[in-house]
Amino acid sequence: MSELLELHGVIEAPPDRVAEVLLDVRPGGRSPIAARGELAETDPGDDFVVTRDGSRLTVSVDRARRTVALQGEWWYRGVTSVEADPRGSRVVHRIFNVAPSHGWAVRFVSRGPLNAAPGTFAELMRGLGELLGAAAWVEDD
Repeated sequence: MSELLELHGVIEAPPDRVAEVLLDVRPGGRSPIAARGELAETDPGDDFVVTRDGSRLTVSVDRARRTVALQGEWWYRGVTSVEADPRGSRVVHRIFNVAPSHGWAVRFVSRGPLNAAPGTFAELMRGLGELLGAAAWVEDD
């Protein structure tokens, strides 16, 4: 597994409050990154699979670590976590290549998602800020 991109943001709210909203990712959940599609499994736990447009997305929530991971069927794994920060909370989003082979193909198909990620992350931060009534912004690193 190799990291392809890392993005950071800050929200002026306690980490537990931010995580409470961010980790509510089941379809219909409050999180701006709530999974869209049909639940493929009826397990009420924190790990589940969603199908959309014929593709499967595996979602794993780790509440103790304040982390949610969304993994596609081939190369994509996105991990978003909430950490304590003197200003409130720091939200970190990482995109990984988890494909076991065909690295040349991943470089080609990942361009779109990697180019879209900063805008998508900014929208996540804006959504969290709105839901929590707190200032939120993306950090430039």
